[in-house]
Amino acid sequence: MTVHDDIKKVEQELNELKRQASMEGVRVEEVHEDVHRMAVAPKQSWMLPAAIVFAALVLGGAIVFRGGGLGTSLLAGAQNPGATLAPAAPQAPQAPAARQDVTWGNTPIVNKNAKVALIEFGDFQCPFCGRFFSDTWPQIKKEYIDSGKVAYQHRDYPLPFHQFAQKSHEASRCALEQSEQKYWELHDWMYLNQTTLDVPQLKNAAKTIGLNTSKFDQCLDSGKHAAAVKADYDAGSSYGVSGTPSFFVNGEIVVGAQPFSTFKQKLDAALAAAK
Repeated sequence: MTVHDDIKKVEQELNELKRQASMEGVRVEEVHEDVHRMAVAPKQSWMLPAAIVFAALVLGGAIVFRGGGLGTSLLAGAQNPGATLAPAAPQAPQAPAARQDVTWGNTPIVNKNAKVALIEFGDFQCPFCGRFFSDTWPQIKKEYIDSGKVAYQHRDYPLPFHQFAQKSHEASRCALEQSEQKYWELHDWMYLNQTTLDVPQLKNAAKTIGLNTSKFDQCLDSGKHAAAVKADYDAGSSYGVSGTPSFFVNGEIVVGAQPFSTFKQKLDAALAAAK
């Protein structure tokens, strides 16, 4: 078999795993993305075998899924590949993380004086952030943001393995130089067009939404907002963020593209406590 045949086989097996897992309410897209990234990484001859081993461990039950996340027992499988892995024992619920003293960043804040704050650390290229934006954000916006009940801010957390994320976040700040309205327009455009976030497409988008393209292009090419984007990323990491999307409801972390019901529970509880 060729390298491409191996990659194709791994992805076919993972797609079947995803189909089966979806019937159980389990999300495995993270695994698929990681395996694909490992398999197609250029000039890394060891990556393909690693991807195949990783996929085999997934298919063999070496990775334990808990609540949509991944709990790994890869070490045991790697050290003793001939062993039969026993099902993971049920895990006791972990105590909730302590609330974080999350401060505002310097991107736009909606309803800043509201008693409850929802702060998102997002990545414009992250597919799960895109899912949240399409599936959950409209309901949150309608019920809590447009009504003035909750303050909201979107902060920068471009994941390093997303090729176009860094410049996308810089682009949002270049739009902000012209107005907050244009910031939100470009924010929305990028989440709706996650497959076209290279610099030429960002410049086309700026023209589409009516930005001064000369100023925008100069800003984006200069990299003048790279340090500000990194500062947001570092702040998120200091609060315990390690993936996207991650949210804080008055300092309590909510991880992942959770359904509206999860946010409603957290936001209603925070509003009740703030009375």
